[in-house]
Amino acid sequence: MSFEITDLNDYKHIHLIGIGGISMSAIAETLKNWSFHVTGSDLHQSELTDALVKSGIEVTIGHDLINSKSADLVVYSAAISDQDPEIILAKENNIPIIDRGNFVGYLTKLYKETICVSGTHGKTTTTSMISICFVNAEKDPSIEVGALLKEINGNYRVGNSDYFILESCEYKGNFLKFFPKTEIILNIDNDHLDYYKTFDNIVTAFKDFACLLDEDGLLVTNADDSNCLALQNYVKSKFITYGIENEDATYFADNITFDDNGFPTFDVYKKGKYFTTLELSVAGMHNILNALACVSVCDYYNISKEIIYSSLKEFTGANRRLEFKGTLYKNIVIYDDYAHHPTEINATANAIKNKKYHESWVVFQPHTFSRTKLLLDDFANSISNFDNIIVVDIYAARETNNYNISSLDLVNKLAEKGKNAKYISNFDDVVKYLKENVKQDDLILTLGAGTVTNIGPMLLE
Repeated sequence: MSFEITDLNDYKHIHLIGIGGISMSAIAETLKNWSFHVTGSDLHQSELTDALVKSGIEVTIGHDLINSKSADLVVYSAAISDQDPEIILAKENNIPIIDRGNFVGYLTKLYKETICVSGTHGKTTTTSMISICFVNAEKDPSIEVGALLKEINGNYRVGNSDYFILESCEYKGNFLKFFPKTEIILNIDNDHLDYYKTFDNIVTAFKDFACLLDEDGLLVTNADDSNCLALQNYVKSKFITYGIENEDATYFADNITFDDNGFPTFDVYKKGKYFTTLELSVAGMHNILNALACVSVCDYYNISKEIIYSSLKEFTGANRRLEFKGTLYKNIVIYDDYAHHPTEINATANAIKNKKYHESWVVFQPHTFSRTKLLLDDFANSISNFDNIIVVDIYAARETNNYNISSLDLVNKLAEKGKNAKYISNFDDVVKYLKENVKQDDLILTLGAGTVTNIGPMLLE
């Protein structure tokens, strides 16, 4: 359905279908900032759609059958099918239509230094870390990140420099539509199998992404991940690595310690020589790797050690990344995390183990039927890391249940491993169960990319 944009200024009125998505809302705000007339629609009202309306963008909840046939250009998200009523109307009225991936690809052409942060896990946090460093270094970057980041008061920033820092998702090969000058590939794991089908296809997609770089480009990647390290065999660009396990990495972390909050302090070595010491205000070994990726990029772009240190020290996490939500009676703490893949859940569980608490309680909401079905055993293994487990219904997201899978399958799989997990469908019942069972100094974690995030505020109320 897409076509290639030659000059964005040819289109005065741009209509976005699925405007409430984290990336689409950032695009909408950016276009409005550039003085385009922006309208949009989404099937669901949310904090993001409310924020768009507050900023003066016309948003229709449901289908917008007026702007979709009167706009100069229609942009649609990956969740929109070609049978969507607004898509059909736009076609009937000969309005140019472009998907979000190709549209963002056009935007990346507008900047000399587009920095694309990719990988199966850690994109949002690493994009946030790099963004804060660039802002504090007064490089005035434009930014699009996949979560709300308090340091930029949202999920986007419009700058006036050549720098564009962009979280770059691999789903449906969207990142292959971009034009990066610098790439960060954090890791390569088996996600989005509903689209890629096999892990080999995922590896190939990241290889193709790396090959987008020219000789004067830069690839920063994880030396602890063999698939990432192998990319050196395919690229012509500069190649920088970082790691915790691989001492041959360009940037290497050593002498790692954790405080009572699980926040790490560690030394960074560059090419075997001491470079600096960092203190993070986010927990977990995985965030040391994210910080090393940030250091690699920022040092390349001549950001000082002092700014890197202070920026990473002040960063307390993006929205929904092991986010502290509050404390209940008896010193019971509540956290919320977006993790929805077994690898991410393991990382979150390991991060929590460095904190001080009595017992852990996880309320897990599986995300998409396909992922739950294909990775059921891995989910059971990762969720087993918690002391007490509650599983709520699968969050469908973009899917219908053609996979003959339910949350009870996960509960039963956990029972096979000797874990007494409970299935509770209704969020009010989850809150009631927790109130009756949590004890002094316990830790509650709501986990998943869907609506499970609402349980923490319900408990606090």
